[in-house]
Amino acid sequence: MPFLTQLADVARRTGRPVTEVGGWKTRGHGPQPEVRGIVCHHTAGPAGGGDYPSLAVVRDGRPGLDGPLSHFGLGRSGGIYVIAAGRCWHNAPSTSPRHDNSSSIGIEAENDGSQPWPEVQLDAYRKLCAELCRAFGLPASRVKAHREVNTSKPDPHSIDMNAFRAAVATLINGGPVPAPGPSTPSWTEEILRELPLIKPGDDNFDVKTVRGCLFARGHVPPAAYAGIQDGLEGWLKTTQCDNGLVELVRGFQRAEGIDEDGLVGPATWGPLLRV
Repeated sequence: MPFLTQLADVARRTGRPVTEVGGWKTRGHGPQPEVRGIVCHHTAGPAGGGDYPSLAVVRDGRPGLDGPLSHFGLGRSGGIYVIAAGRCWHNAPSTSPRHDNSSSIGIEAENDGSQPWPEVQLDAYRKLCAELCRAFGLPASRVKAHREVNTSKPDPHSIDMNAFRAAVATLINGGPVPAPGPSTPSWTEEILRELPLIKPGDDNFDVKTVRGCLFARGHVPPAAYAGIQDGLEGWLKTTQCDNGLVELVRGFQRAEGIDEDGLVGPATWGPLLRV
C-alpha cells in the first residue's frame, strides 16, 4: 500500500475543519503497508495552550522516538489535523496484529490524560473513525483504544470503547448517534470490565477459564487434546495460552462474528460466558 494521500479527503467527510500539516503526504517511516485497524490515543500533552499544542511532538517525535507518531491529530475544538500519510510509530509493542504500526492508523486526540472530553471533540473522534472504517472497509470492531492493544498504555482515558464503537457502527450505517447522557452500567458490563485480557504467552488460572468455556461452547475438537497427557482433563488444566489455544479462540471469534485477533477481552469474554 502506498502513502495514504487520501486521508485529508476522508477527514473532510466528517464535516469538521481539517488542517493539512505541511509535508504530510510524504511524511512517515516509509509507506503504510496496510490498514486493518484504527488505534485511538490521547496525547498526554499540556493542559492548556490552544487547540492542539501537541502538534510538534506528534509530527516530529520526542527523545528516543522519531516522528511522526500518528497519522491524525484531533484538537479540542473538534478540528482534525492530517499529519502523516506513511507509517507512524503510534503502537508498539501491539497485542493485536491488526493494530501495530504496520497495519493500523493512529489518531492522537489532545488531552492531558485527565481532562473532561469536550463533546465536540468526541463527536469528531467518532465521525473520523467511522469515515476511516468506510474508506478502508473496516467494521467498527476494528476501532480500538490504545489500552486495548497495548498492555502498558492507559489511553484514551475514560472513554467507554464499547459505547464508542457502537456509535461508530451507527455512523457507518448512516444513522444518528444518540445524544450523550449519564448511564449506569449493568452488573454484567461491570464484570466484563474487570476481567483480564488474555493474550498469547500468558500463564495463569484465567487461561483455564477460557479453556473450560471454549469446551462448554463446543469449540474444542478432540484433535486439540490428542496426545496430551491425561487427554481432555490435562488440556483443561493447562494454564498456558499457547498457539493452539489462540487458534481455538480465533475460531470461536469467527463463529461469533467478533474481530479475530485471538485475544480474550470484553468483546470475547461476553459470548464465552454467555452474559
